[in-house]
Amino acid sequence: MTTQDKRIRVLLAKPGLDGHDQGAKVVVRAMMDAGFEVIYTGLRQTPEQVARIALEEDVDVIALSSLAGSHLPFCRKLKPMLEANELTDKLWMIGGNLPKQDHEQLRELGFKGIFPTGSRLDAITAYVRENVR
Repeated sequence: MTTQDKRIRVLLAKPGLDGHDQGAKVVVRAMMDAGFEVIYTGLRQTPEQVARIALEEDVDVIALSSLAGSHLPFCRKLKPMLEANELTDKLWMIGGNLPKQDHEQLRELGFKGIFPTGSRLDAITAYVRENVR
């Protein structure tokens, strides 16, 4: 298998105190249907758990699904852990209930793909394809 044939590996983590994961599971299914290999963490992951799983699974994409409104504090804690594990060459994404006024701060933290609630699934998968090296 050549590098070009390698399936894109995506970690989709459900951080913090979120109470359900219906939306995250829809995104997981869309990514799997797009041919990506998806590692889904389930509910209530800590920044430490997300960083550890991303490193252990050698993923290409680190994606978060957030609904709790704690996305900025979570991302602020996660960023140095990802940097310490030399995961800055991965595509960092976040989706969910993300107020527009927080998007710039998320970009500054390294999250390049930002997908608010209601984003089209094909737009998410296309973004991954276009941005994974």
